[in-house]
This record gives sequence, C-alpha cells and structure tokens, in this order.
Amino acid sequence: MKVLVPEKLADAGIELLEQEFEVDVQLGLGPEELLEKIGAYDGLIIRSATRVTAEVIERADNLKAIGRAGIGVDNIDIEAATKRGIIVANAPESNTVAAAEHTLGLMLAAARHIPAADTSLRGGEWKRSAFKGVEVAEKTLGLIGLGHVGALVARGALGMGMRVLAYDPYVSEDRMRSMNVQRAETTDEVFENSDFISLHVPRTPQTMGLVNEDTLGRMKPTAYLINVARGGIVDETALYNALKGGEIAGAALDVFVEEPTTDSPIFTLPNVVVTPHLGASTAEAQDRAGITAAEQVATALRGAVPMHAINAPVPVGEGAEFVARFSGLCESLGSLLYQLTDRPGDSLKIEYHGEVANFDTRLLDVSAQKGLLASMVFEPLNFVNTPLLAKERGLKVETSHSSESADYTSLVALRMGENVVSGTLFGPRFQPRLVEAMGFDFDVIPEKYMLFIRNEDQPGMIGKVGSILGDHGVNIGNMAVGRGEPGSRAAMAVTVDEPVPEEVLKVLLETPGFTEARAVTL
Repeated sequence: MKVLVPEKLADAGIELLEQEFEVDVQLGLGPEELLEKIGAYDGLIIRSATRVTAEVIERADNLKAIGRAGIGVDNIDIEAATKRGIIVANAPESNTVAAAEHTLGLMLAAARHIPAADTSLRGGEWKRSAFKGVEVAEKTLGLIGLGHVGALVARGALGMGMRVLAYDPYVSEDRMRSMNVQRAETTDEVFENSDFISLHVPRTPQTMGLVNEDTLGRMKPTAYLINVARGGIVDETALYNALKGGEIAGAALDVFVEEPTTDSPIFTLPNVVVTPHLGASTAEAQDRAGITAAEQVATALRGAVPMHAINAPVPVGEGAEFVARFSGLCESLGSLLYQLTDRPGDSLKIEYHGEVANFDTRLLDVSAQKGLLASMVFEPLNFVNTPLLAKERGLKVETSHSSESADYTSLVALRMGENVVSGTLFGPRFQPRLVEAMGFDFDVIPEKYMLFIRNEDQPGMIGKVGSILGDHGVNIGNMAVGRGEPGSRAAMAVTVDEPVPEEVLKVLLETPGFTEARAVTL
C-alpha cells in the first residue's frame, strides 16, 4: 500500500510507516497536483495547509484513511470521506500540553501587558506606570469546554491560586468536583461570573459565533477573553467593538476566522495580545502529532479502527481497550448468523450481558453489522461505511445491555428472528469462543472454515462425520457437540482446514440421521 505525505511530518512518523508501506513525501503539493496524484494512494497524512475537499475524495479511488497531524479536521470534508468509506483520524492529544501552556501564557501576557511593555522598552522608553497590570491569583477563570486542553489549563490556573468555573455538559459534576472545578450550568453563567474566559471547544455549526455581541455584553468590564481553540468561535467584529468601547478589558487571540491574516482591525487595538496560531507550535507537539497520525493511518490500513477515528465508532472512556477486544468476535458472530439463517430479516438485535454491557459498545454494534452485511453487499465494508450501507438496506438494529450474565463474565448474543448466535472471550488471552448456535450450546473457538450439522442424537454420528470428511480429504481441526434431551436431537460445530465442498454437504444430508449441514466461512 502507498501513503502520500504532502506536508512536513516527524521523521519518526515516516519511519514508522516505511516499516509496512511505501511512503511518498511530496512537500508543497498544490491543489491541482493533489487531484492528479491522489488516486494512486491508500493513505494520506496532512497538517493544516492541505485541503481534502469532496473533489479530492471523489478522485481518491484507493484511499482508505486520512490522518490529520493535529486536532482540527475542518480542512477535510468528513461527510464526503464517510460516504466513500474512508476513515478520518486525527491526533487530539498531541498538542494538549502545548495548547494549554500557550493559553496560560496568553492569559498572563494580557493581564500584565507583556508584549506592549516589551515593544515600548525596545523602542527606548521606560514607562513602568503605563503598563500596570492585574494579578490572576484569587480571580475566576471561566472555561467553555473541559476536555484534554481545558483540564490542563484548569490545573495550571489552580496552581496559580485561581478559582475555576467550567461549562461542559459532557463532563459530570463528580468529575469536576474531583478536579476542584466549579460546574456552570450554562455558558451565560461563565460569561457573567469570570474574570478571564478561555475557550476550549471545536469549531462546529453549534459553536460558530459562540462569543458574540450578546455574550460579550454579559462579561465584566474588567474581564479578558482568551481563544487558543479555533477561529470562527468568536465574532471578531463584535469583539473589536467591545474592546474599542471598553466593554471588556482585553483579549488574547491565537486563532482567527481567516488564516493567515495580518490586517485584522483587532490588531490595531492596544488591549489585545495576538499570536499567529502558535498553540501547537512546539517541537514536542509537532513530533507527537506526526507520530500519532502515522500510527492512526497504519492501523486503518491494517483493517482495524484507529483510536482517534473521527467518523468511526471508537470506544471511549473507561473500558475502551476491553471493549475493543470483542470487535473480532462480534464480526464473526454477525457473519455466522447470516450464514446460518435461510431468510435474513430486516431486524438485528444485539444483546450485551455481564461486564461488557457496562461500557460504550458502539464499535461492537458496527462490528456485528459488518459481519452480517459482508455477504449481502458488493462494496468493501469498513467501520465507516457499514452503518450507512446497513441503513440503505433497511436493516433495523436494536441493542440491549444487562449487567447480569448467568454463565459468563461477558456475553454477546445476536438475534435475527428465531436464530441466535452467542459468544464470549475466554481466559487471560481473551480467546473468542462460540457458545450458542442453531439452538444448541457449544464451546468452540471460531475458525475461518467451519461446518455446522444437525443430526439425530444416536450412536456413531460423530464417527460418520469424521469418515465422510476424511474420505473427501477435509481435515478436522476441532469439534464441539450440542445436545438436547438424550436420544432426541443434537448438533455439531466442526472447524476444518479448508472450505467444505458442496458435494460433502450433499453426502452428509443423504446419510441417515443427518438433517442439516452448512459450510461457513468467517
């Protein structure tokens, strides 16, 4: 596979990719050149300068993954990539320390007028009284967003003796309390009660213009606004008017609506500190971002879900690694359910029991659908396009979670009509086990090639299966038997080394005592 890198990436990231893939570094690739070349590549890694538009994605016939060496992905058409089944992954934690430090640095620079004082002194002036600032200790820092960067900013502010008030509906009150952060129920509460306000939210339709004439009007006249997040969150015209009119004391900005920009009216104001999008510009952050982006693309090209995929269901929070171990099992169960069902319906029920039921299982939902749909569709399936294709086919997916599990620590069951398959992970190596199929309990490790048989529960049936397979040169790897009442009915799950030919199934069904035989490929 081939990976295109049109922007500067850490050497360690390039070396990581070169272990498995052909890497083509073409720095400074223009938009037209990108359109011409992208069709030959399976992976693409960019920073902020390259724009991956819908037109680029339309030309990307082989593209499977886009890695963004940084947090923001607004230079990538996520919707177009998702429709084409292309995984988009970023490096959200690579620059958290750098961005947090820059936020705190800008806050102190604005509070103490450091840039203006530096310029004045270099100009031959000694004006101590002109640059009297304010202390941050005992002041309130208001945070809009308490993610990775916001949490580090909060920690630094608390270390300087500040109080921290934060609005983030996705962070629990208990979590905030453990961080010594006061919870705000609304953004208005933050704007009205803070001496310094720092923004830590992505640029989305919901956050565009979050800071506007109304919210600026709610701030204290002595308050400062800091934005090291994304341009567009702040209405720059409204901010200019508020700063010029003395409605707020000052602002510190690292990001802008249009970048690069050198002629914003805001730059003419004395109560503003500005930097040219330096939040992630440290040597350490750049290296981390490049390495993380390379890791994400490599993972996607191997067929797995990267940890930081933007448009794929990645398990988050506590238990994420534990949940991810069930992905392969769920995909196998979905494939098995389809192959053991004569008339697959339009409704799939996924049941989680025991420990796995306590966590985010969206990745497993998609894994099960991916296995189920693999034999139904012609398109190559991955964790991005599977939900879209399932929806197009009218598949209704219902999930349930129960912390109770009678026989296993964790159990996943898939139901389609009367047909059920169940599985679990066993032992310290989390080995997958099939424990239910065809209405019987089994205990067998699912393998690529399997044979499922229903038969009368009578002596000699196992021997007959062995003889028939042996006569046709099919080698048995393992076998599990499920039984009903003694002498009634039974079933076998057999793993084999190669696909079971149709003629073997025919011989089995012609043999007295066998009622069903299905060859399965997982």
